[in-house]
Amino acid sequence: MSQESTKRPIPVRKFDALIVGAGGAGLRAALQLSEAGVKTAVLSKVFPTRSHTVAAQGGVSASLGNSEPDHWTWHMYDTVKGSDWLGDQDAIEFMCREAPKVVIELEHFGMPFDRNADGTIYQRPFGGHMSNFGEKPVRRACAAADRTGHAMLHALYQRNVRANTQFFVEWMALDLIRDENGTVQGVVAMEMETSEVVIFQAKATLFATGGAGRIYSSSTNAFINTGDGLGMAARAGVPLEDMEFWQFHPTGVAGAGVLITEGVRGEGGILRNSNGERFMERYAPNAKDLASRDVVSRAMVTEINEGRGCGPNKDHVLLDITHLDPEVIMSKLPGIREISIKFAGVDPIKAPIPVVPTCHYQMGGIPTNYKGEVVTGDSTVKGFYAAGECACASVHGANRLGTNSLLDLLVFGKSSGNSMIDYIKSHHESFPEISMKDVERSVARVARLDNQTSGTNVNEARLAMQRTMQAHAGVFRFKDMLAEGVSKILEVEKMVKNTVIADKSKTFNTARLEALELENLIEVAKATMISANARTESRGAHVRDDAIDSPEQPNGRDDKNWLKHSLWFSSDNRLEYKPVNLTPLTVDSVALKTRSY
Repeated sequence: MSQESTKRPIPVRKFDALIVGAGGAGLRAALQLSEAGVKTAVLSKVFPTRSHTVAAQGGVSASLGNSEPDHWTWHMYDTVKGSDWLGDQDAIEFMCREAPKVVIELEHFGMPFDRNADGTIYQRPFGGHMSNFGEKPVRRACAAADRTGHAMLHALYQRNVRANTQFFVEWMALDLIRDENGTVQGVVAMEMETSEVVIFQAKATLFATGGAGRIYSSSTNAFINTGDGLGMAARAGVPLEDMEFWQFHPTGVAGAGVLITEGVRGEGGILRNSNGERFMERYAPNAKDLASRDVVSRAMVTEINEGRGCGPNKDHVLLDITHLDPEVIMSKLPGIREISIKFAGVDPIKAPIPVVPTCHYQMGGIPTNYKGEVVTGDSTVKGFYAAGECACASVHGANRLGTNSLLDLLVFGKSSGNSMIDYIKSHHESFPEISMKDVERSVARVARLDNQTSGTNVNEARLAMQRTMQAHAGVFRFKDMLAEGVSKILEVEKMVKNTVIADKSKTFNTARLEALELENLIEVAKATMISANARTESRGAHVRDDAIDSPEQPNGRDDKNWLKHSLWFSSDNRLEYKPVNLTPLTVDSVALKTRSY
């Protein structure tokens, strides 16, 4: 450590509540806290309305029943089935029961939803959301055209401005601070403009840092989605849960990875192979193009692998909406038309869009309960909360249903906010002395980058990681490739520990930030590869060639040995497991059965 960094005392800023991340979950929690009069700070790497929630397109699920009958128990059944029974049913019940309330609350905040003729919120069908316990598709996704996340983020940000939430924009949290008893005291953070390192001390800290899709080469995620919350939690001794489960969205623009919402299929879009055939009828005779995402992605990859792909390299399929009324496309899918013209060079009114499965969403994350409290073993980590994509409650289990992500942000953002209010009220004493051990570790990480003069190029290390993940832990997984992937990713980790940056300047040094982000990404990549290699069944988004369909193990799912959550620990790469909670809060359990659409 350079003498300079040890000499100068690190400034400390104190707040009752600290939120890292200003996407949907962070803003919903901040609103709950600020409106309750709690002194709240929100740290964000980007301006709040540029958080990745802005990219969500299709809708937010709630059983409002505005177009046809619907019920939260049907929504719950669909979510459990979608999760391939790895979702915790207490959290799933809580989310689906709360859904209508939080969506109507959002409407009252001024979110500009599309409307039905009678003035109610417009709802569209979405993959895996069915009527009457899996009978037929239902209209459950509450939408604002194809820009639902954008509308939601702006509505929540404006409410927070009204509630006087204090924002620290263009700050990056570096490490979690825990005292000797493990209680969380806040974070060490860096201001991007000046590279100044500051301690943010808080009575309650919430991570709402989003996903880490950037561990893969092809992803719908923004460049900011580097798993910062997961990296910080892992380094501070908190395990990461179910990290083997990554959703590959069926429809990313071929070659560009930009998301094409499932709402396109909800509005009547059809997937076709090189023969022009609507191939989903063969894989999911009932739900067809609106089957669960993992099912559709695997069907597409199978079509491509069997030689029925489109284009000169036969490496994608086509999403066809040419049969829809151009008026519907212009009013309900305007952003998608724009994306298709810009990134695929195709006007979807006239020709189909080339699409391919693309890494989209992380089902795993920091283990929490439905109150947003971080859980390790049988107890909660005092003063520590997580919500949204970085958390694992687990409502999504082995595969998330479309539009349940925006719902997750609202429900668990709000419930974490409420939990934090209760915790802060019961801890009204003054701030304790800061434990310096974690602060010193954090300062040393920055000092290494500032002082090291030779080593691995950050870009090369990141590309090595992304290529390894894409090749060894993609849509289909193979026994030998997973084992090889583990040793490769541990090699990449050595590269990451030895990265060097040429630019040592203090002002807006993006090279330093990218190097620090890579240290978070590699934790996520290790957790994913090691957990995936260990899980010898196929479940939801995790499908192995050596876990085959049999009467005892339908679709390769092994409930006898693998109906359990994985917990990966960073310090020694060990895995532990914990049972899935199959007991809902007030209704009967959704019993295990074969998953088919």
